[in-house]
Amino acid sequence: MATEIIRTESLEKVYSENGVPVHALRGIDLVVNKGDFLVIAGPSGSGKTTLLNLIGGLDTPTRGAVYFEREDLSRKSDAELSTMRLHKLGFVFQAYNLIPVLTARENIEFTMVLMGVPERQRTQRVLDLMRDLGIDELAEKRPHEMSGGQQQRVAVARAIITDPSVVLADEPTANLDSTTGASLLDLMERMNREKNITFIFSSHDPQVIQRGRRLFLLRDGKIDRKEELSR
Repeated sequence: MATEIIRTESLEKVYSENGVPVHALRGIDLVVNKGDFLVIAGPSGSGKTTLLNLIGGLDTPTRGAVYFEREDLSRKSDAELSTMRLHKLGFVFQAYNLIPVLTARENIEFTMVLMGVPERQRTQRVLDLMRDLGIDELAEKRPHEMSGGQQQRVAVARAIITDPSVVLADEPTANLDSTTGASLLDLMERMNREKNITFIFSSHDPQVIQRGRRLFLLRDGKIDRKEELSR
């Protein structure tokens, strides 16, 4: 039986642009189950990133609610939201968001530093993961010394190093060629299968959409179509 991990109810987000209200999301009802490999698809401006930010507690809705493990995020303090993100969520951003002055190894272990994991334990865990992902040769390289695909793999490693419940990936293949993008998706599928990590993507990339096992198509801030896909 599927176990619900995230639910949104009548979710709306309205921004003000030069005093004019802009409806980014309009009444989104969405359920995400543990172990999902789910794609939120749609054209630019459809609300994909906004929805991902609300699910991750990085933004607050104008109306409606987001529930994570059946707890209403609006009832959590900023400190509680930070703790939730630190321990239960992994983020993969389109712009990678690696820390420029840190090496790949240091970027990956940064979350564990914040969690207070002892140095010996986190160092070994990072090296094991990098070896498992085939990026151990990047350990002492800084972001400017890596290709886009290498930086994105480091970003994925950083997102999954703490075995989060959910990874939110915003346009993860947008800056990658098709071969590198496919390799990255292979990696995410393996983490989903082996570790039962729930992945939620926002993307308009056909190869990401084709990999999804559940698809939610957004258009003008509304869910236009839902599909349950067998892979």
